[in-house]
Amino acid sequence: MIRSDRRFWPLATGLAMLAGYVDAIGFQHLGGYFVSFMSGNGTMLAVRLVEPDGQGAVAVLATLLGLFVAGVMLGTLVRLSLPHHGQGVLLSLVAALLAVSAVSGGAGALAMVVAMGALNATFERDGEVSIGVTYMTGTLVKIGQHLARMVAGRARWDWLPYLALWLGFVIGAAMGAWLFPRWGMAALAAASGAALFGAGASWRLRKAI
Repeated sequence: MIRSDRRFWPLATGLAMLAGYVDAIGFQHLGGYFVSFMSGNGTMLAVRLVEPDGQGAVAVLATLLGLFVAGVMLGTLVRLSLPHHGQGVLLSLVAALLAVSAVSGGAGALAMVVAMGALNATFERDGEVSIGVTYMTGTLVKIGQHLARMVAGRARWDWLPYLALWLGFVIGAAMGAWLFPRWGMAALAAASGAALFGAGASWRLRKAI
């Protein structure tokens, strides 16, 4: 993240908040499965595989994992096809998928997972993800690494952008957890609007560079 253009840091933090918001809604809607935290789903898949009555859960988890990878592929193809304007188009696509989720009831969870997979292609450098906005374990590792560098007398504040990213995710998750019992899947309409706002911010930032 610290090697990326600082003008994009607020957008990255906002998208991390969006990811946390959607993940909390998906977690509640699916009864304990994640739509962006695939490490958690992978662990649950392994546990369910060795349980005698875990076949139904295995099918659900395998579907979620497959859809997430499909979303990553979709997002990456958008970025490869549109190297200069792909970020805004991608976020518009994420907004459309979340809008579908907001009005589709139970089936909406499928579009949520694809959207979260695609969201990971928002920030790329040399064909690789430069800022991960849905998986926070790596962000915590970066916080720890840069705090160690600070203790060692090197860069003092490089951990702060990663902390902002992590806090954005947690705050978004808290918002999603609070709104889902009140609005249900309709709460994803706000997430769709936020993704559209992010698309507009991306277009403006790209023009300014």
